[in-house]
Amino acid sequence: MAFAAELRPLTPVAGAHDDLGLGCAPIGNLFTPVTDADAVATIETALSLGVRFFDTAPLYGDGESERKLGLALRGVPRNEVVLATKVGRRLLDADGSPVAPGATGSSSVTDLSRDGVWRSLEGSLARLGTDRVDVLHLHDPLDVEAGLSGAMTALTELRTQGVVRAISVGLGRLEPLERFVASAPLDVVMEAGRLTLLDRSAEERLMPLAEARGIGVIAAGVFNSGILADPDTAPFFEYRPADADQIERARRLQALCREHGVALADAAVQFPLRRGADAVVVGARTPAEVEAFVAGRGAEIPAALWDALVRG
Repeated sequence: MAFAAELRPLTPVAGAHDDLGLGCAPIGNLFTPVTDADAVATIETALSLGVRFFDTAPLYGDGESERKLGLALRGVPRNEVVLATKVGRRLLDADGSPVAPGATGSSSVTDLSRDGVWRSLEGSLARLGTDRVDVLHLHDPLDVEAGLSGAMTALTELRTQGVVRAISVGLGRLEPLERFVASAPLDVVMEAGRLTLLDRSAEERLMPLAEARGIGVIAAGVFNSGILADPDTAPFFEYRPADADQIERARRLQALCREHGVALADAAVQFPLRRGADAVVVGARTPAEVEAFVAGRGAEIPAALWDALVRG
């Protein structure tokens, strides 16, 4: 698959990892509160290590992830970073009224309408402190028909007007994602957790279909919520406790990695790239976590181990 040009900064940055992105859900207080100072330190560490692709969403912390990312990127040349955010869920105030641009809310509702996309992006731009984003994902649109008829109209308008460089759909479920790939004028898609060492289901239809249509693929959820980072200390799969079979399989993969002196997490980060993804997005809430996944991207993994991991 040709590398998705939309995932590169408009201004080339020496030493940048064009195929590596920071997922910003954790700095939006996912599971654990994150202060502004800690969020800024995490993003500054990513920048210092060559990460230039940042993926966020209004849903992450009711706008807090976008706000903190915008805060951290103040003063960074806009053309040297790639910003991705999402539409399709509209933030609401506690009384149910739409949140004003630049504010944060306490809940959200699905809104795949044309106007809903425009309103959502308006709020995101205000929180991010920018006038454009590079990649705009439609966020978990399970109603494919509504997404194609309403939201996709707005996405294509925004791309034509230059407010976004690329339009995308992000999903963890393959059937609706494949329908969008087959029918929508997308530049890239983001699959979540379906192109991993434990779940390779995207390889069957999504990857060949995206390649045939010239659509880039971003892989998220490379640890399947934790089990592929460490099946003993984080035995979670898709945000739920992993079952015995999943834990056993992950431990078997971990044992194979240890035989070759490789960390399971490092293989998990690199695996989607070896299977055709244009980029991987890994979430982090601390500088140490950023340092770990960037190092994992560069870890040397012997061919014999890859062969063993693919056989499972």
